[in-house]
Amino acid sequence: MRAQRIQGDGLTLHAEVAGDGPAVILLHGFPENGHSWRHQIPALAQAGYSVWVPNLRGYPPSDISPRQRDYRLARLVGDVAAIVDATGQARASVVGHDWGGIVAYAFAGLHPALLDKLVIMNAPHMRLYTGKLWHTSQWLRSAYIGLFQVPWLPERMLSAGGFFLLRRMFRMTCARKTAFSDADIDRYLAGLAQRGALKAALDYYRANMRPGALRLARDAHIDAPLQIIWGARDPALGIFLLDGLEHVAPRARVHCVPDAGHWVQNEAPDEVNRVLLAFLGSARRRARTVESFSSGGVRPD
Repeated sequence: MRAQRIQGDGLTLHAEVAGDGPAVILLHGFPENGHSWRHQIPALAQAGYSVWVPNLRGYPPSDISPRQRDYRLARLVGDVAAIVDATGQARASVVGHDWGGIVAYAFAGLHPALLDKLVIMNAPHMRLYTGKLWHTSQWLRSAYIGLFQVPWLPERMLSAGGFFLLRRMFRMTCARKTAFSDADIDRYLAGLAQRGALKAALDYYRANMRPGALRLARDAHIDAPLQIIWGARDPALGIFLLDGLEHVAPRARVHCVPDAGHWVQNEAPDEVNRVLLAFLGSARRRARTVESFSSGGVRPD
C-alpha cells in the first residue's frame, strides 16, 4: 500500500493505493474507514487493478471540517471526481458500501463519463428508499437517523464508556459474528476518537437528511453496469429496498448473500470477492478498453 493525499472539493483526502491497472475506488460507510475493505484490496490488486481506498472527508487522516455544510452530498461527490482525476485514468469503477454507496449512486448519476462500472453493497438508491420509507418497516429500521439529528447528544452517547454503543453495534448487527476482530473495531474507533471526527461522521446524516438534500442521489439514473451485493440479514436496510431497481438502473444485477448482514464485505469476503471480480472482468481486457475509449475509440459497455 502506498499513501496518497488528494485535494478534494475543499478538503484534502487521505487514500491508500495498491496495485496497478484499471482503477477501482472503494468508498466506505458509517462508522468505518478504509479498513472496511481489508479483504477486497489484495484480491483486486492481485487481479490486476489499481485499488484506491480513501477515508471519506471527516474520517482521519482525511481532513475534518467543523462545518456541517461541508458534508453535503454534492461535496462528497466532488471528492470522488477528484479521486478519479488523481488516478490519471479517464474513468474508474466505483464500489460503495452504506454511505459510500449513497455517494457512489449520486456520483454515477452526476458524472457518468467518469464511471466504468458501479458496485453497491447494502446501500439504497434514495428514490426507492424514500418511496418505501413510510410504507414498510423501513421507518422503524431508520429510527436512529432521527436521533442523529439532535445536536451534541448523539456524540455523547456514542462515545460514552469507550465507545461502548458503537462496539456493541459492530457485534450485534453482524449475522456472522466473526466478521470483526477486536483489533478491527479498535481501528475504526481510534479514528472516531480524534477531535471532531465523530461529529463529522454524524454530520453526514444532519447535512443530508433534509428536504431536497439528497436530490443528487434520488434523481440519479444509473446507465452504467451495476452490481448489487446485498447481505439479506441487514437490520438497518430491508432487502425490499431493491424492489423497482430496474426503473433507476436498467443494467443492474443483484447478488444476495442470505446469511450475511449489513457488513457484507466483512461477513462474506470470499463470496463478495468472487462476485466483485466476476463483474469487473479481466483487468487486462478492461485496461485495453479504457485506453481505447480515452483515445477516442470504442466506449466500454
